[in-house]
Amino acid sequence: MVKLLGSFSRLKPAKVLVLGDFMLDTYTTGRVQRISPEAPVPILHVQKSEDLPGGTGNVVLNLKALGAEVIAVGRVGDDKEGFRFKQLLENEGIDTSGIFTQKGVSTPLKNRLIADAQQLIRVDQECITPLSSEIEAQVISYISNISCQIEVIAISDYAKGFLSKSLLQMVFELAKEREIPTIVDPKGDDFSKYRGATMIKPNYKEAVAASKLPSDSTLDAVGQSLLTQTASEMIMITRSEHGITLFKENQERLDFPVKFREVKDVTGAGDTVLAMTTMTFASGLNLQEGLELSNVAAGIAIERLGCVRVSLSELAERLLETNVSNKIFDENHLFALEQALEGKKLTILGINTEDGVSSALFSHIQKLSKQAADQRLMIYLIDSDPDEHFLSLLSSLYEIDFIVIQSDSLSSLTEKVHPNKVYTLAGDGTLNNVSHPKALLI
Repeated sequence: MVKLLGSFSRLKPAKVLVLGDFMLDTYTTGRVQRISPEAPVPILHVQKSEDLPGGTGNVVLNLKALGAEVIAVGRVGDDKEGFRFKQLLENEGIDTSGIFTQKGVSTPLKNRLIADAQQLIRVDQECITPLSSEIEAQVISYISNISCQIEVIAISDYAKGFLSKSLLQMVFELAKEREIPTIVDPKGDDFSKYRGATMIKPNYKEAVAASKLPSDSTLDAVGQSLLTQTASEMIMITRSEHGITLFKENQERLDFPVKFREVKDVTGAGDTVLAMTTMTFASGLNLQEGLELSNVAAGIAIERLGCVRVSLSELAERLLETNVSNKIFDENHLFALEQALEGKKLTILGINTEDGVSSALFSHIQKLSKQAADQRLMIYLIDSDPDEHFLSLLSSLYEIDFIVIQSDSLSSLTEKVHPNKVYTLAGDGTLNNVSHPKALLI
């Protein structure tokens, strides 16, 4: 099994503190069929409008989709947008007790007007307001009280005034004391306020601006300058469709090219990378493997319009598609399969390689694979030491989606992947429908 799938299988649920600027995203979707007679602008006939948690809220949703238990800490205004934002998070099962309301603050609102999968314009309503001393004291008290539960801290700065220097300093000091990794998605051209973070992950434009170097400086020079300025252990520069570059002190840079099908919208891709990188730290993964997973997740995000959450299921399916030539799984890598099969129908065919190749086998495989688009066919090899040549032949058949070897039993396998139908192939070539696979211990 490919190494990256092994890393994916080691992802674990984690308790993550997400700290940053919350805002409300509205997506107004419709059709444009004519130009306004009042001005040379398109007329959008609205078909639907959808509200989503935006800003740091998108990081929260991405982390939840990746299996994390999220503690959201931030600020909203005493307005209908702030109420709506908290309601949306609560609908997702996220605790909002760490989201404080500051009077006199307007919850930032971004309304994206979209026609035919293209964003026409974005209308922003916001008033950048510093964090009040009263709310800051409440936030610090709240974080101090829950710090013993936290495994990783993700900080998402949208420069709306919530992340004061004193608040950030307290968080970094507390994290260092408790050995909690801190990952920052920064904003602005002054990274000194993030001094003490484990990792800072600016995009390319932010990195160049913060480095104070000429715009034509090399990426290496920019990365090394930021390491020196911030005393951070790592600088990770996200470069949209060009991938991710990691700088660590006294080490060569690491580049991770992104794989994608079509760039539709890079909005929110940085949030996806922040969430996936946070899960890497929480799960104790090798950083290089973790950033490769982050790049895969970013590739999925930029193929879709607007801020999107990338789930474990989508990530697993993309990893399997990327490595389509390797369909073979053992017991240790079923986690990836479980995630990739979410929402899909599965048929399992149990066979014994000792019975050899027969026309009946190929006939049954063809019939079982000719089903709905959301149907997948899995071959379970009953014998513990399958013939390698037979295994290679099976993996070359496009009708077969997955092959599972070295599983405890067919019963054990069905309990994990929940198939719709289970069959076994007898030695004489007949197909047996297993009505109660849990009772079948083979």
